[in-house]
Amino acid sequence: MHSLLADLVLVLHFAYVLFVLGGFALIWAGYFFGWGWVRSLRFRILHLAAIGFVALESWIGAICPLTLWEDLLRREATQASFMQRWVHRLLFYDLPEWVFTLGYSGFLLLVAATFFLLPPRPRQLR
Repeated sequence: MHSLLADLVLVLHFAYVLFVLGGFALIWAGYFFGWGWVRSLRFRILHLAAIGFVALESWIGAICPLTLWEDLLRREATQASFMQRWVHRLLFYDLPEWVFTLGYSGFLLLVAATFFLLPPRPRQLR
């Protein structure tokens, strides 16, 4: 049971990463293809906050709560699941901490610049 819960946390973690990276790509694609929903103020604030949280964690040296939760649940598991083996390979890398801090900070700056270059639009009342 703990392994299943840990896998669910891992999938949630992967979805978070997809939202941050994919959201950025969708904002720019939406600009070129005229997709109005990518200019939603709620979406854009949530997207900026998502990468801001990751960068803040890195700046203060905190471990991601999803990583901590998964690790705690995995202590009870007896073997690695398919999900753990493959998604871990996509999410986690063995690099110095400063590399991640620099990457997260740079990406936060890109997202913040995009917020101003392609500003969100307030919802139109009809």
